[in-house]
Amino acid sequence: MSNLTKRDLVMAISNETGLIQADVFAVIQKTLDHITDALAQGRNIELRNFGVFEVRLTRARVGRNPNRPEVDVTIPARATVKFKAGKIMRQRVLLRTEELKNTTT
Repeated sequence: MSNLTKRDLVMAISNETGLIQADVFAVIQKTLDHITDALAQGRNIELRNFGVFEVRLTRARVGRNPNRPEVDVTIPARATVKFKAGKIMRQRVLLRTEELKNTTT
């Protein structure tokens, strides 16, 4: 199964709604820009029935370079985006459990 790209979304929404692809692309891009800006400002994004995006700080830790395992490398704390799926998404994705089990064995 291939990845779903922004272009795929634009084409699907355009076909379903009859809107021009350029307009659909502009709306999707503006939506993503607003989400990115809000996260960069430290705000959480809550999309009901989809999920929540939030910025969290990872802890500083010590890592190792596989090419030089004798040297410790300090990895500093940094802000990262975490996603927690909403109830409906969780339920729908859960339906794939058996399918995924069968493909990994």
